[in-house]
Amino acid sequence: MGFYSDRILPHVIEATCGMPAMRKPRRRACAGLAGSVVEIGFGSGTNVGCYPDDVTEVTAVEPSDKAWEMAAERVAASTVPITRGGLDGQRLPFADNTFDAALSTYTMCTIPDLPAALAELRRVVKPGGTLHVLEHGRAPDADVRRWQHRLDPIQYRIGGGCSLSRDIPKFLVDAGWDVVELDQYYAKKTPRLFGATSLGVFRSA
Repeated sequence: MGFYSDRILPHVIEATCGMPAMRKPRRRACAGLAGSVVEIGFGSGTNVGCYPDDVTEVTAVEPSDKAWEMAAERVAASTVPITRGGLDGQRLPFADNTFDAALSTYTMCTIPDLPAALAELRRVVKPGGTLHVLEHGRAPDADVRRWQHRLDPIQYRIGGGCSLSRDIPKFLVDAGWDVVELDQYYAKKTPRLFGATSLGVFRSA
């Protein structure tokens, strides 16, 4: 990673995605998780404290050493055991059918090969297991989508590969994940370019 991506970007993500207002949707995304959970894009641990009591352990997949360092206090204070178990969601170092569920929040916008990551999650999550997501992406309104596409090249550079316009639910369905529940909305007090949100639960088909 370059200096910006490795040392500065984790702080930018912490400031934008770790705001107190994000706790409610994060709790909604985590609701229903149980057993052993793999969380891709763990970041600085902004989901810590949102896991339900039924979660027995969390395995964090996080490429940034700086983000993992920033998560140290949250990890230490967590009532759920958390270990760092991987660096790349596209190549998960786990056996088939290892986890009961998976979690991804504001991560799928940046994964270069998202179909590969979703296939890996299907592989490591047990049959019938669920993938809980909270992601921003493709807006429902055409005028907003046009601006998303225009600004995507800039966002990609400053956001560590982040795309504003990915249709995350479509990627999930195309990868063999069935929709269990899905809420799509514009986040309050957020520009629509960035605030088109998909919050839901998917099950491996």
